[in-house]
Formats: sequence, structure tokens, C-alpha cells
Amino acid sequence: MSSEVKVNDDCEAKFLEIKLQQKYRYVIYKLSADYKEIVVDKTGSIDSTYDNFMDDLSEHDCRWVVYDFVPKLDEDSQIRKLVFISWCPDDARIRSKMMQASSRSNLCRKLNGIGLEISATELDEISYETVLEKAKQASRH
Repeated sequence: MSSEVKVNDDCEAKFLEIKLQQKYRYVIYKLSADYKEIVVDKTGSIDSTYDNFMDDLSEHDCRWVVYDFVPKLDEDSQIRKLVFISWCPDDARIRSKMMQASSRSNLCRKLNGIGLEISATELDEISYETVLEKAKQASRH
């Protein structure tokens, strides 16, 4: 089920700036206050850390995130995954959760090149270690 929620043009523009120019480490998206549009909530500079991202993520409101995940695996290797996170904490408002679920596909259609998708309701589901393990698994396939 897809909602009538529109995706603001800036959402795709910021995604392309991550994907092609590596201008940001992450972009956090949210629904506008009137639930009619998906907009950019925050961006993290390219030298932001995973902890910076976790600090910027709302603990109680639904968000979507594209994170340019580039962990160093050892001295000689690293991987790069554009990670799409659907964040919907258990204590978010019911309407917010419903709109998040029904609008996700609208945003995803604009974001071509995602390497890993994660849906989470608790912070430990998107901890650095959890995302690292999922990124490693996705790289093996």
C-alpha cells in the first residue's frame, strides 16, 4: 500500500550528493508536520561518525536514513554500502508509524543504488556492530 505522500525534490538531491559526490555521511528524512511530504530532516558531514548519526536520530519519532557506510575491515580492505534504514521506534505515535509504513515505497523509488536495507524499532537493531555484520553479509552475496 502506497500513500499519497510526496517526496520533496531535495530528498533525491541529497541522496545523489551522498552516492555520487560523497558529500555527506548520512541524510535523515522525515514526514512533514502535515504528513503530506517527505523532507530532509538532517544531514551529517562526510567526517561525521556513526555516533554522530545515532545522536541525530530521533529516539521517539519515525525517520528514514541513508547512511554511507564505509567501514575499514582490516589494514587492506574496506567495503562501501549505502544503507537505507527505516526507523520506527515502538513508542512513536500510531499515525506516524502508519504513515511511515505506507510512505516508505514512495521514498525508496527515488533512491536508486541502495546496497542494504534495515528496518528497526530498537536502537540495538541499528548499532554500528549490527550494521557492520549485515554489510559484511551483503558483500558476500
